[in-house]
Amino acid sequence: MSTQLPLALRWPRRQRFEHFHAGENAVALEAVRAAAVDAAAPWVYTSGPLGSGRTHLLVAACQAAIDAGRSAQYLPLAGLRGTRAAAIRGMAGSDLLAIDDLDSIAGDPDGEHALFDTFNSYKADGCTLLFAANVPPATLDIALPDLRSRLGSLTQAVLKPQGDAERRQALRDHAADRAIELDDTVLDWLFAHHARDLGALLDLLDTLDRATLAAQRRVTVPFLKNLLKPD
Repeated sequence: MSTQLPLALRWPRRQRFEHFHAGENAVALEAVRAAAVDAAAPWVYTSGPLGSGRTHLLVAACQAAIDAGRSAQYLPLAGLRGTRAAAIRGMAGSDLLAIDDLDSIAGDPDGEHALFDTFNSYKADGCTLLFAANVPPATLDIALPDLRSRLGSLTQAVLKPQGDAERRQALRDHAADRAIELDDTVLDWLFAHHARDLGALLDLLDTLDRATLAAQRRVTVPFLKNLLKPD
């Protein structure tokens, strides 16, 4: 099958398996990695709160699948406009489909039935589905019993949020890849005054990368205060 880029998604380079700081989530990482490259591997349902890395794993899985010669699509249900059922049904034909924000279709009869049909068709075709949600299937408010049962039968990967020490190290490592030095004083200020979610911090790193190149300055607390001050 041909490679498909889902919903005009750009695959951020930082969302790769090698950039996932696993910590206590190493088992989940390996389960998703296996499903990405091997059609015979079990499907995986990941769950965890915002910032736990579930989107990172799904996007990394799509890229790994493409690198392995499979086609892949990523579908973030929370960000969709229009009917989610139509979007789900429109994602047929890839070797791997990663569906994020599964919570968004709970209680939506059309969406649930579309997902149920997609689940069955992917299983019949020997392709792979990956899922991510805030909570495990047992506490997801899915009304369709057969769908709830199928989701519950998958390999369950409950992600634990990273602690501050892990997030600080991850941010420092990503900064070092861009030749940006973040000393302890800068990190202390960032974690006290900016969102602690790793995804938000890495987005900020993109801004810092551009700003330091433009200003030809190293990152200091005064530099950050000026850069991040309200307009």
